[in-house]
Amino acid sequence: MSARKISFVLNRRPQETEIDDSVLLLDFLRDRGLTGAKPSCEMEVCGSCTILIDGLPFSACTTLAVEVEGRTVETIEGVARNGELHPIQEAFVERFAMQCGFCTPGMVLTAKALLESNPDPSRDDILHWMEGNICRCTGYESIVEAILSAAAKAGTGDG
Repeated sequence: MSARKISFVLNRRPQETEIDDSVLLLDFLRDRGLTGAKPSCEMEVCGSCTILIDGLPFSACTTLAVEVEGRTVETIEGVARNGELHPIQEAFVERFAMQCGFCTPGMVLTAKALLESNPDPSRDDILHWMEGNICRCTGYESIVEAILSAAAKAGTGDG
């Protein structure tokens, strides 16, 4: 096994660390106390390990930590600012878009990336973006409604 030094930004904070080439990003994050991304399918299917790299959703369970060299990583722990929930987090709470909470971090991050890329998504846009995130509790309608609500609150319409 070989290790290398990498530099990247994690939740708005510059990081520099030495890491083994074979360490998965999910393990790296969880070993540092960032446990919002959850291990589940371990094959990029369920979305429970979703994090954002340069603003786009990635499965941390299949991404090597060394792949974030020079990039920006955001986990659910970095979404709220100064103790204030992000509008998508508020919408998930208001619309009861979470039950057990296991999938919620990945759902929130994917929805955040969607709204940053398309501030006025249609229902079909939302369904397309969210198809890689599985929830066994809510039935998805409340999740779609939360995303539409967050978009509307941002003044972008309702899809």
